[in-house]
Amino acid sequence: MLFGQGLTNKAEKLLKLAGGKHMRVATAESCTGGLISALLTEIPGSSIVIGRSFVTYSNRAKHEILQVPAELLREHGAVSEEVVRAMAQNTFDMTTAHLTVAVSGIAGPGGGSAEKPAGLVHMATCHEGDVIHKKHEFGDIGRTEVRLATVDAAMEMLLARFD
Repeated sequence: MLFGQGLTNKAEKLLKLAGGKHMRVATAESCTGGLISALLTEIPGSSIVIGRSFVTYSNRAKHEILQVPAELLREHGAVSEEVVRAMAQNTFDMTTAHLTVAVSGIAGPGGGSAEKPAGLVHMATCHEGDVIHKKHEFGDIGRTEVRLATVDAAMEMLLARFD
């Protein structure tokens, strides 16, 4: 098992809820490098819900693949509310998914700034054109820990769309 039981349980719950409503889910990931998609596809039968996911680690990839405007990336930076909102919305618009999640952050160690420290992660979900954003400040707790905390927070955000 790649992920702990807690994350696996959340993934199973999400897939059951989405599958029960005939919904497809897509991800747009930066700092997690595909871990959200990896978690979801760890579950047998996930292909009923997961159609595609994007790993857009660089600004160029965010612009070329997800059509995030270059001006938005220059003005706000990749780790920003504005950019993850665009990532979530554009993934929704470009796919047949009913629900999307986008994440961008600074996993560390280091690499941040006073304004955007290591452990800062922005994420957004999009469902039927409604985009919800959340900002997390996990702290400089280690690269793996930030990435896994981001996966967990993304799962919580996706599950909240079913409440």
